[in-house]
Amino acid sequence: MGVDEAEVPVDAVGKRVSCGGERATVRYFGPVPPTAGLWLGVEWDNPDRGKHDGSHEGVQYFTCRHPTGGSFVRPAKVSFGVDYLTAVRQEYKIDSEEVLSEEISISKKKLKWGNIKERGFESLPSVLLSRSDVSWSGADGEIRTTTPNVEWLDLTGTLMSCWEDVATISQQLDRLEGLQLSYNRLRLPPDPSALRHAFSALKVVVLNGCQLTWPQILECAPMWPQLEDLCVEENSITELQRPEGLLQSLKSLSLSSNPLVQDSVLSLSALPRLEQLNLSKTGLSVIRFEDAAPGSHTAAYAALKNLNLDHNSITEWFVVNELAKLPSLVRLSCRGNKLVSRDGNPKTANQMLIAKLGQLVVLNSCEIHADDRRGAELDYIKMFGEEWLKAGGRSQPSPQFICEHPRYQALISKYGAPEEGELRKPEPFALKNQLLKITFVFPDDANRKPLEKKLPASMVVQKVKGLLYRLLKVPAADLRLTYTSPKMVGTEFEIDSDLKTLQFYSIEDGDQVLVRWS
Repeated sequence: MGVDEAEVPVDAVGKRVSCGGERATVRYFGPVPPTAGLWLGVEWDNPDRGKHDGSHEGVQYFTCRHPTGGSFVRPAKVSFGVDYLTAVRQEYKIDSEEVLSEEISISKKKLKWGNIKERGFESLPSVLLSRSDVSWSGADGEIRTTTPNVEWLDLTGTLMSCWEDVATISQQLDRLEGLQLSYNRLRLPPDPSALRHAFSALKVVVLNGCQLTWPQILECAPMWPQLEDLCVEENSITELQRPEGLLQSLKSLSLSSNPLVQDSVLSLSALPRLEQLNLSKTGLSVIRFEDAAPGSHTAAYAALKNLNLDHNSITEWFVVNELAKLPSLVRLSCRGNKLVSRDGNPKTANQMLIAKLGQLVVLNSCEIHADDRRGAELDYIKMFGEEWLKAGGRSQPSPQFICEHPRYQALISKYGAPEEGELRKPEPFALKNQLLKITFVFPDDANRKPLEKKLPASMVVQKVKGLLYRLLKVPAADLRLTYTSPKMVGTEFEIDSDLKTLQFYSIEDGDQVLVRWS
């Protein structure tokens, strides 16, 4: 496990070590008076593991990002890691002597193993060394002869210290296309272009949780001339600078879980081939494309087809109008935001998204079928028909209405103008007496058959739960209800208020209510 003081590398400072199952970076090696012997001053990846900021009795021996992220440990308690092939053999354990002594029965024929150990390594298409202690390449050339067919290499959370060490491995893997390096602390190379040859065929790089900034990523970019997919989630990325002349072959970029400066997101439009962009959990509330008028297309993100905006702070519908300006957008994920329709129903909000985004094929991982789109667009016409009429719709709607509903005129051309009778709200008497045929299903109870009931649309959820209590003998407080609609196949909507009516949630004739209990 540990090393003697004499075996500590000369260039120990900056090296990665493991100690007691935790990862750390060496920041100091030397004496710490008044104690005898030599110490390693380390900065832990997990600052909770540390005790101080690198100082002892008033003397600052090294510095840490976190005030309690440092410790002093004896060399005998740490490991500086192993070479790549040792890690491979440890991970893909094959006792060659035991295996070679065995016979295999295949169709009653007795076969002897050949050189299974080396043959096994040679055929590996991927090597997964996540959380292993690999820290360097080993003897020059051995990787190329031992694992020559590796296309995907996972070095998540290892003891690799710098990009030069990674390059000495990757340059011996001629088929390597994907490299997973998440949760490492890699020193940047002084000349990234000098390592270009080692990553020349690389198409996928994953660098999640590496404490990187966007300028540092752009500094590394010349190493990856053919890169198509870059994942840099959970880093220290805030402001995005334009990648001028860099990452020009990139098709997919994930920036999820970074605290982005939202005004800088447009900088990524300098990536001409970008088709997929993940901006989930980045704190975004606003996106604007001011080069394009409402209802027209922006010049930005010309190739972008797939956009993920899950779990952000988007509350305004004008943001959706801005997304409609993206010329190639066909897939959108927008869950976990607070886009609310007038009736507060998430199903209505989804219909508005579909109606506003005419090119969309998939919303929130659910395919939009022709009937879904037609229903959403017709409902949208009716929903805002009164406003359209008041804004002078039959002649020319006001600029404000066009700005708020850029697709409305196109929908009128597609389906025709709404009749005044269609815009009337149902009379309270009619609403009260409207009966809905609802099927109750019990996904957590395979033995219970679906139950069909006819209930008034004006019935409050509390009374529905009372009915279910009498049928199931489960306390109403323990019941959790959701519903699905044939109009939005694959989407499950929450019923989260006991005091709202079925009509409030837009539950319709033929919908299914899913009943679960704790």
